[in-house]
This record gives sequence, structure tokens and C-alpha cells, in this order.
Amino acid sequence: MSNETYDLVVIGGGPAGYAAAIRAGQLGKKVACVELERAGGTCLNWGCIPSKALLKAAEIVASMKEASEFGINVGTPDVDFAKVMQRSRTVAGTMAKGIEYLFRKNKVDFVQGRARISVPGIIEIVEGPDKGVFLKTERTLIATGCRARRLPGLEVDGKHVMTSREALVMKQQPKSIAIIGAGAIGVEFAYFLNTLGTETILIEMMDRVVPVEDADISEALARSFRKQGVKIHTGTKVENVAVQKDGVKMTLVKDGKKETLEVEAVLLSIGVEANTEGLLSSRVRLEMDRGYITVNERYESSIPGIYAAGDIIGPPWLAHVATYEAVQAVNGMFGHSQPKRVHHFPGCTYCHPQIASVGYTEAKAKELGLDYKVGRFPFSASGKAVAINQPEGFVKLILDSKYGEILGAHIIGENATELITEYVLAQKAEITAEEIHATIHAHPTMSEALAEAAGAAFNEAIHI
Repeated sequence: MSNETYDLVVIGGGPAGYAAAIRAGQLGKKVACVELERAGGTCLNWGCIPSKALLKAAEIVASMKEASEFGINVGTPDVDFAKVMQRSRTVAGTMAKGIEYLFRKNKVDFVQGRARISVPGIIEIVEGPDKGVFLKTERTLIATGCRARRLPGLEVDGKHVMTSREALVMKQQPKSIAIIGAGAIGVEFAYFLNTLGTETILIEMMDRVVPVEDADISEALARSFRKQGVKIHTGTKVENVAVQKDGVKMTLVKDGKKETLEVEAVLLSIGVEANTEGLLSSRVRLEMDRGYITVNERYESSIPGIYAAGDIIGPPWLAHVATYEAVQAVNGMFGHSQPKRVHHFPGCTYCHPQIASVGYTEAKAKELGLDYKVGRFPFSASGKAVAINQPEGFVKLILDSKYGEILGAHIIGENATELITEYVLAQKAEITAEEIHATIHAHPTMSEALAEAAGAAFNEAIHI
């Protein structure tokens, strides 16, 4: 590889990196992808995929506990925690092999190691199995993503103190855990561990859980979690975290009042930070913004020929957004099509009840001074939801009052993450709420709620 010149070298093998490499291969380009670990990056190996395998296990346990309501008596589920964890690793491994196959299919050279851009056009592998290899390239795409943010002075030991990465390979189920941060990762692990029997305390510095979501969604999730047994502390800071022999002790501070909390383990889900450590030599200086690489409309950085896509260019930190950006960047750099930046994208949280959204929250619509109306439909009025014993949650639509344009859509409930796509497509294609309401949705399905919510904005919903 040291004597070859590539059309493109991609640094990072996650959803942005592997998608970029495969797309370049489809275009007939000579391409290499550099990844320190297995193909698939953090999302496939340490995030999206294995965590969903764990959440499915929790859903099965919850379903078994509710089986008697269907006239089926199965008794108390016996959870083999080690096997639950091992299955998630097996799923991740299977998917990683799939990416490796796609690399071979599209003639992508997979280089394993940590890459450093020595000078524009020269990539050195400074760590890992392919250490010492130099790659010469006409274009470079940086897709190194992000890593979990840690609390200063608190060592992550994988037993008493974890980030999501360590939590995905837990050897034993903790009897109690404090999850610091109630964003998507925090609430997903809270649902998983609480359902399997861990005493779960969810702590959030903001005034509500999943604070990026619509306030009505946050309220509904908090209500559901409390009913499930999760202890929630919002508007709360954590101080004086101290690891002890058998657990962790900390101080919770809310409205000036302090209380002591002792748990067996702590999971940090307090956000992410850019993976740029060791990426650039002293001769390569890219323009940055708060640690993230700044790019133009073509995903090109401040140095010609060096591009970036995915989490490394900043929020939203979502795998599907990263993939879209990477493909757009590659199409643009090789003249296949005019690259597009992200405007409409779904945000999804896979706890139970699931959460999915696109566009503005109601608070944002108010802040912008928009003339809007709200359509809302509860799943308790959905025949399908009631039939499958999933009546919890609702669909909330925020519409432009004059034209019926969808400004925002918010769903909490069964299969929310699958249902949201109809609204994402509607936003992208500028389909109005009236058109969605006028579209025949199969009965009985969960998707009927999407049309009913659209009708509700005009007082035309049938089932409420």
C-alpha cells in the first residue's frame, strides 16, 4: 500500500467512514478506509447496534411480565445477564463482518490502525496492526466521530464507573446504578437496567429528561419511567463523586439542597467530544469550532482536499445523519452530484416507550414567532395499540396555520422510531398535513395515528 496513490482515504470506519468508502468504491474510485478497531466504528461495535440488542432483551422481559393480561401465564422471567450481554456482542460481531464483506465487494482497502495526517495527501498509520504504513491520497475524508465525555478527575474503571462503552461489556448486573445524564443514551440504559431488576436512579442537570425533545414528550417519558420504577432527579447537579470499595458515593444538589447517594455503579452519559487526538501533525492546521472540524457546503475543510463528515463536524450526533453526510461528501468531491447539507432528520430514542421526532418543538415554534396549530392523537384511541396492549403515548404535530406545512412532529409510544419516517418524508417533500390526513392508512395499524393527528389539527380526527 505504501507505493500506491488513492483517490480517497477515509479516516474512521463508523457510519460516516464506511459509507463514504463504500460509496467511493461504487463510483469506481481507488479507496482505503482506516479504522483503529473493527469495521463499523463506535456505532456498530459500541453503540447503536449492541445497545439495541440489549433493549430487545428488556422488551422481552417486559412482555413476559405482561403476558398474563393476554391470558398467557409464563411465571417470573429468569434472566441470564451474562448471556444477554454476550448476545449483544455477537450481534455486533456479525454486523462488523458484514461491513468487511462490503469493503471487499466494493474493492475498499481496509487498513487497521490509528491514522495521522502528516501533511495534506499523506496519511501515516501510527498505531495498531498496520503501524508504519504510509498512504498517499488525492483526497482525505475525516470521519473519526466522537467519544463519550468523562467527568474530570473521575477514573472510568469499567466496574463502578462506566461510560456507555464499558456498560456494553458489563460482566455482572449491578444491584444499583446512578445514570448521570438523561439524554438518549442515559434513558436507554435506564430502561434496560431497570427492566432487568437493577435499582436505577436517573440524574439530569436540566429541568427535564430528554431535554432536546418537545416538553410534552419529556413529561410523558418521565411519567412512564416513574411508573416503571426508575427514580428521576431533574434540575440536579452531581458533586463529590467518590469511588469506594463496594460502590460509588456522591452528592446530589437541587435548589441549594444536598443529599447523599450511594450506589454500586455509575454510568456517565453526559455527552460526547470530538475524536481528533493525534489526528493531525503540527504541519496540518484545520479550522475548528469547539473541537469540531469546520466544513463548507461541500464538506471540505479549511485545507483543500481534506473533507470531514459525521459527528466530527458537530451536532446532530446521529448515525443516520453521519451516513447521509458522508455519501453527500463523496458524491460532491467526485462530481457525481451537488452535495446537500442536512435539514430534515429524525431523532430517535429506543427506550420504552420509544421517542421519535423531526423538526421544531412547540417551544421553538413559539420562540420563532410562528403562526402554528397543534394536532394530537393518543395511542389509547388506536385500535391496534389497544389490541397489542401498547396504548401509552401519543402523536403530536406542529403545523403552519395557513398552509398546513409540517413544522415539527413528535411521537412517544410503540414503534415511534419506525413511524417517524412518514413525517420526515413529508417535511422533505413538502407534503401538507391535509395530504397526510387524506392518505388511506391501513386499519388496524399504529400508523393510523399519524393521519389522525394530522386531522386533529383541523378538528377532523374520527377517533377522538
